[in-house]
Amino acid sequence: MSTLCKRRTGLVAAIGVLGGVLSVTALGGTSNAATSNDHVGGHSTSQAPAQRAGAQDASDARIVITPGQGAYGVKVNAPVSVTVSNGKLTKVTMTAVATGAEIPGALSADGTSWKPDGRLERATKYQIAAEAEDAKGRSATGNATITTVSPANDFIGHVFPEDGSIVGVGMPVTVNFDESISDKAAVESEIQVSSSSGQRAVGHWFGGHRLDFRPERYWKPGSIVTVTLTRHGIQKTVTFKIGRSQISTVDAKTKQLAVVRDGKTIKTVPISSGSPEHPTYNGHMVISEKYGHIHMNGASVGLTEKDGKPSYDIKAVPHAMRLTDSGTFIHGNYWATDSIFGKVNTSHGCVGLKDARGGGDSRQPASWFFNHSMIGDVVIVKNSKDKTMLAPGNGLSDWNMSWSEWTAGSPTT
Repeated sequence: MSTLCKRRTGLVAAIGVLGGVLSVTALGGTSNAATSNDHVGGHSTSQAPAQRAGAQDASDARIVITPGQGAYGVKVNAPVSVTVSNGKLTKVTMTAVATGAEIPGALSADGTSWKPDGRLERATKYQIAAEAEDAKGRSATGNATITTVSPANDFIGHVFPEDGSIVGVGMPVTVNFDESISDKAAVESEIQVSSSSGQRAVGHWFGGHRLDFRPERYWKPGSIVTVTLTRHGIQKTVTFKIGRSQISTVDAKTKQLAVVRDGKTIKTVPISSGSPEHPTYNGHMVISEKYGHIHMNGASVGLTEKDGKPSYDIKAVPHAMRLTDSGTFIHGNYWATDSIFGKVNTSHGCVGLKDARGGGDSRQPASWFFNHSMIGDVVIVKNSKDKTMLAPGNGLSDWNMSWSEWTAGSPTT
């Protein structure tokens, strides 16, 4: 269960910042190009030697994490476990996203299951990453992000961003529901979003499980956003702060990334985006996750060679930030030659920036951009040859919808 840049649909994003190696799986049905993990390393199949590095036959080991990816409202004493069939677990880590603290756990004597020691903390997001091997020594990976029950966040639905967080100006308020909501007007009326800037936020439904709120234009830097949830006369609040404004624009034609901070261009970086066969989505995207390293594997989205081996298997892609649920990332690329950046678009849909293996060189463009970006920052892609419109509900891409269309999606306006 690893990832690669291949445009796909589905997969609710979990918002978090992780410093360790994470393996991400692209889920859902494919589209024609590059997103999700679609061009995860910003490399094309023409770069076979680099992409095939570490490639191997698919493992027979199957990892199951309980509860599954994106689970909300997990009880602190509920059974959380990792199991494997047709193999043995070699490593399991469970980490609190906010603090980076690792949760101790125990592996069974036969190596087929793992569980954490003791109770979990309330209102806490955890990342579980597991590795296993089958009888032939072939590796498999699995991961899940879960969030324990929170009196505020799960009062009506689960609210992102989390209480007390600091986010970029593009961050919408997202409320996810475990069950499909039929009376949308009634539920939406129980949620109010206000800002110290005085901006009016309006809700928009993406199906029955997700309700987002955003103002007509990006949030004003430094403002405080308050989400008030009321049910049966009881009120709960979630507040978060808007940081500085950062709007970064990827020009797929010039192959440059321009970073604008508080209205001033502070850096321009050469990039490589999606190839003509796998163009990057055009549109407004918002950084929803940050990973120090991420495992990208072509087989996870069906990109394999004739012999069944993955087109590429890169275990530690550095400085990766998710832009869409379907798998578009902006990330470091250490395997491509320096000559492609600013010159050639080679990926399966992701945006690649020059980086060093391991990501430890702070002088590299990818490291700089990662360290100067936060969850909620806006990344705009333009002049890509992609013909597909990026759906507003694909990740936090709410800004791809006009204000009139947005307000039309609220039963209370």
